Amino acid sequence: MTFTPLIARDELVEGQAQQVRLDGRVLAVVLLGSDVYVLSDRCSHEEFSLSLGEVDVDDKTIECERHGALFSLETGAPVTFPATQPVEAYATRQVNGFVEVDLP
Repeated sequence: MTFTPLIARDELVEGQAQQVRLDGRVLAVVLLGSDVYVLSDRCSHEEFSLSLGEVDVDDKTIECERHGALFSLETGAPVTFPATQPVEAYATRQVNGFVEVDLP
């Protein structure tokens, strides 16, 4: 794994998705407690920005605003229709106050 610095942890707001661009990719970043989740910021159903959607902190999901599809923050798997394909989920770690992400 090769981790790349993404964002300072203190720039993230608990339970809210934030769009971050890195190396030509658009990512949705979510802080939940001590965990940070990073997904591709494009719904697999309609190519809509996931970072605009609501985060469910209990279920660890993010909702696409366009049609209501839910995706797991942990795996990127679709939880509800109309989405049937996952979005990419990336491994993260936190080092010295920064979130780092492993982009293949």
